[in-house]
Amino acid sequence: MDVCKAVSAYVARMVKEVQGMKILLLDDHTTPIMSAAYTQSALLEHEVFLTDKIQNGVRERMQHLQCVVFVSPCHVSFHALVEELRQPLYGSYWLYFSNAVPKHAIEQLAEADQHQVVQSVQEYFADYVPVTPSLFSLNYPAPPMPIWGTSASQWDAEAFQRHSSGLMAVLLSLKKKPVVRYERMSALALKLAKDMVYKMNEAHAPLFDFRRTDIPPLLLILDRRNDPVTPLLSQWTYQAMVHELIGIHNGRTQVPGKQGELEETVLSVDRDPFFAANLYDNFGDLGASIKEYVTKFQTRSSSTSSIDTIQDMKRFVEEYPEFQRLRGNVSKHVALLGELSKIVELRHLLKVSELEQSLASTESHTTDLRALQEMLASEQIVNEAKLRLAILYALRYQKWSGNQIDAVARQLMQVGLEESQVVLLYVMLNFAGAEQRQDDLFANENIFSRGKSALKGLKGVENVYTQHSPHILETVENLMRGRLRTSSYPFAATEPSGPDAAMPSTLAPNGPLTKPQDVILFIIGGTTYEEARAIALLNGAQPGAPSQQPFPGTHFLLGGSTIHNSHSFLHMIETTAARMPNSITRPPPSAGGNGMHLRLGPVQLGMEDREALHDGINGAREFASDLFGRFKRGVENNL
Repeated sequence: MDVCKAVSAYVARMVKEVQGMKILLLDDHTTPIMSAAYTQSALLEHEVFLTDKIQNGVRERMQHLQCVVFVSPCHVSFHALVEELRQPLYGSYWLYFSNAVPKHAIEQLAEADQHQVVQSVQEYFADYVPVTPSLFSLNYPAPPMPIWGTSASQWDAEAFQRHSSGLMAVLLSLKKKPVVRYERMSALALKLAKDMVYKMNEAHAPLFDFRRTDIPPLLLILDRRNDPVTPLLSQWTYQAMVHELIGIHNGRTQVPGKQGELEETVLSVDRDPFFAANLYDNFGDLGASIKEYVTKFQTRSSSTSSIDTIQDMKRFVEEYPEFQRLRGNVSKHVALLGELSKIVELRHLLKVSELEQSLASTESHTTDLRALQEMLASEQIVNEAKLRLAILYALRYQKWSGNQIDAVARQLMQVGLEESQVVLLYVMLNFAGAEQRQDDLFANENIFSRGKSALKGLKGVENVYTQHSPHILETVENLMRGRLRTSSYPFAATEPSGPDAAMPSTLAPNGPLTKPQDVILFIIGGTTYEEARAIALLNGAQPGAPSQQPFPGTHFLLGGSTIHNSHSFLHMIETTAARMPNSITRPPPSAGGNGMHLRLGPVQLGMEDREALHDGINGAREFASDLFGRFKRGVENNL
């Protein structure tokens, strides 16, 4: 389940099938796909001497060239292709579409091909951007394009079409026909899941006629609204930091203030060995790795400085291209590290991130509120960081009876944030707050759910800046251990009811527990590089990682509408709210706890949610067992 290999295999087939000198025509949709899958030098090796856009109306007529067209089957590209075929500029055309083509569209192309220049028409399902072997993006521009309609339970029509066709292309490119499950709280996930089942079993059944496997793959469709915390946090691993602080767009990033080659650089796991080896490293380890990389370059540089013999000259000429690539790569990563360090210092991100992690991972209302108020009052902290901190506070303490959410909103106004920014605090609560989420994101809502959280606190953390663990990891663990309840994550084809509804199951509503070998996780609303790192480590992407392959034999693939940083996520929420009723910008009804609350040490026990009783008892049991173990060791040590 390597999406990079899947897409690059499609591209390789396109350019190899057409012999001789050729031009490659793309559209706005397929350009980033091609850029991610194939290098310009690789295209040149297959005699692709020109690359252009199908919509470009000022291309020269070159009848001696053959033309490979790779476009999406959308109306704009079809129109441009029809016009191209009516007045062809090249000798012959091979047409490749990134997804299924309607029959009427094929007929329209045939009518336009009066000069009979079309040699072949094929569907190659490369309708997504492969980022790493275990991460893909539909590259849906949200924002500015909307995903939700006029409510959180309604798809935007164009967005649904793009997600439906894009996710189908992922399955077809990997030759997978999975069982489909989805988050119950998400009407969008339900509709997309049922559409996938319809496409696989009816609309496009012949395309999904793959060889059956004993254990079918699993597609789990999730909703960003069930975890609004992860995209709001500062990041401290290389790839995620670059995206958060500088931005990665279609595999490229721009370093401010740099000129020439360093102004825009490519970050690709396929083309940059250093980036591939270090993209999941934390900021501290990254500095040591780059220092070692620079030392290696200096050693190579000194070896090329002495050219005394013919053999030295020959060796230098042979190694010079690789030496130049190494020099450019070293300069790129040194520049990126320098820019990251500068931004961390200027924005005081160590201080900001410490509070973010506290709000995301632990519960101490008095301490958190005091720290938040100090941070909001500080002139050193930028406004966007203040807004993120305020939203994190509101999300965690929304149901805390003594929360100060309104006071925090007023303080945001006092320190200079615009009203349009401050209302995002309430928008987030109405859009992805406790009443909209189905899972206990902070382990502070359900009965006994604080048990595991308290136990984690007793064990401590290795790094205060990386305490937070994406919610998707808990979902995966529950899935693989058979604890992902069908009442919360139903199957798209069958709606279980009665006693079986709450029974754990993995691949069949009423079947035995079976661990899937291939799991595809898709997040409507976008994923993050933090989640991508977590999934990659589950696959054993980083040797020596603590979480290396906890589920051997299972391969995980993560995808999303787009890949967010905190800025794009907040912008998406803002543009989404603009399409919805004004009530989304108002404070939601008070959500302080109304049930009975007991406290056992740091474990608070509530009586509002019966469904979580089983998990809560386990949490309390773990806490009590750990407490007893500590007591026993203390007694033994004193004897």
